[in-house]
Amino acid sequence: MRALWQIIVAIFKLSWRVLNFIRQAFFNLIFLIVLLVGLGAYLQVQDANQRPEKGALLVNLSGTIVDTLSSDIKLRQLSQELIGGNNEVQENSLFDIVKQIRYAKDDEKISGMVLSLNNFVGADQPSLKYIGKALKEFRDSGKPIYAIGDSYSQGQYYLASFANKIYLSPMGDVSLPGIATNGLYYKSLLDKLKVTTNIFRVGTYKSAVEPFIRDDMSPEARQADSRWVNALWSNYLTDVAANRGLSVGEVYPEPTQLIKQLKASNGNTAEFALNSKLVDAIHSRADIEKVLTKEFGWNEKNKNFNFTSIYNYQIPDPEPKYEKDAEIAVIFANGAIVDGPEMPGMVGSDTTAKLLRDARLDDNVKAVILRVNSPGGSVTASEMIRAEVQAVKDAGKPVVVSMGGLAASGGYWISTPADYIISSPSTLTGSIGIFGVINTFENSLDAIGVHTDGVATSPLAEATITKQLPPQFAEMMQLTIENGYKTFINLVAKARNKTPAEVDKLAQGRVWIGLDAKNNGLVDMLGDFDDAVNKAAELAKLESYDLKWTKNEPGLRDILLGQASISVNSLLPEAFKIQLPAPLQQVADDMNKQPGFFGNMNDPGHRYIYCLSCSYSN
Repeated sequence: MRALWQIIVAIFKLSWRVLNFIRQAFFNLIFLIVLLVGLGAYLQVQDANQRPEKGALLVNLSGTIVDTLSSDIKLRQLSQELIGGNNEVQENSLFDIVKQIRYAKDDEKISGMVLSLNNFVGADQPSLKYIGKALKEFRDSGKPIYAIGDSYSQGQYYLASFANKIYLSPMGDVSLPGIATNGLYYKSLLDKLKVTTNIFRVGTYKSAVEPFIRDDMSPEARQADSRWVNALWSNYLTDVAANRGLSVGEVYPEPTQLIKQLKASNGNTAEFALNSKLVDAIHSRADIEKVLTKEFGWNEKNKNFNFTSIYNYQIPDPEPKYEKDAEIAVIFANGAIVDGPEMPGMVGSDTTAKLLRDARLDDNVKAVILRVNSPGGSVTASEMIRAEVQAVKDAGKPVVVSMGGLAASGGYWISTPADYIISSPSTLTGSIGIFGVINTFENSLDAIGVHTDGVATSPLAEATITKQLPPQFAEMMQLTIENGYKTFINLVAKARNKTPAEVDKLAQGRVWIGLDAKNNGLVDMLGDFDDAVNKAAELAKLESYDLKWTKNEPGLRDILLGQASISVNSLLPEAFKIQLPAPLQQVADDMNKQPGFFGNMNDPGHRYIYCLSCSYSN
């Protein structure tokens, strides 16, 4: 009896300790939230107090530019203030940046702009082009733009090329290496690990499965990728050359000519950039400060020229144009398409379908713009979203798809019901194909002395990763993949007024750049988001309307977990990576750049419409 009593007491003590820990953790969390909110308010007041009466808009972008943020921007900025971290992981909203630049154009307190892009990592080409459009509007208003940088990467220089004056530090350079695709191929590794890869696919150009079955790129994939890579590079050079008043050959001479010019500059990359008219002057930071002070005045309190950072530049919410009786809903499909709720950087089918349904049932919403920036993903998830897009259209509300940098495979599947599809000339789209991948490990287990055995009611019940796939199951998988491809072809044929045979010639998993997609009838118009808004208003016959930016708001749990994930991912990988030998560091970088698909394959039927080859370095 005594022993039983001791056990009860021990259980009670343990339970009490657990409850006490939970209580302390809960109240500590509440205290931390209050502290963060209070500190955030204090920092905002400080920022407001530091804002000069008149000066430049300092566009000091850090990190990347995305269509929609994956977590709460304010809390992320605050966490960076508190604990620091890698600014390369910071996300910036494309549409917020454009809105701020356009507002600053007419703001009497903003007399010019300074592009400080040292910490800007990059964006896809259509996003850069859209920001460039706003920069040109600002510059054409008569307000000067200055670009300053220690050096310029390719993405940084694209934005800098819109400036009236580009300044470069004495030891800097303008790096324009071009555009390349680089993927990792695992066949030899899988062979060494004795992993059996079962591939089911349709499409000559559907190269997403090639990493499993090859050690290099297939000739078909190389041919297709070469076309859109060269087109992207041509678009880049054409825009930069026009901005600088140069020819494409002057911006990017042939390698032999480039080396000759670099030799003439004695290998000095800054002098080379100046002589090539890529920059207007070579200045130290102190000299640049003098130029900007002369233009914008000196702020004695901040000991710098007068400026307002774009991160502190607050613009008022626009007044409703039509008492909110007429709205155009903007819904984002940004990232790989997966089944279930939305995850950071992913398009959750449940979440996106709900947003579309809400727009369909909202009487104030008269039209929908679906902003697609996705390489695709799960067939099941893509079909769920497509069906909701079709339902919006069937309800009599026009749907316009605005394609970002990437709207391929599943990204194109969900676009098919739209009344109108608008892509950028540099959008990567198409990739109409389908595949399935199932890895089994029977040989791997056998090599270490582990074996699987049992009984089953049919061969189909024995489909498991620990055994060779039954031939009946493999045959069924291939049939479902072929059916999925046929469905994809028919969806496109119906939407684009083509025959299935005509679509098949454009399909086979082939990737098309926006210009080619327009010429082949896969999209209706080349343009940007502004064009999508105008077309949606036209189709809905709206003269006055408001844009309703719909997105899934993260809960407190999602925000806190998201911030923890960002902090860990920004600190630990780099800390680990620097311990690796140089060749392995490069492999780690390449793996990080490859789209995050393999860890998110959750289609219940193992079927995917995904463009893995659509990743490129810019």
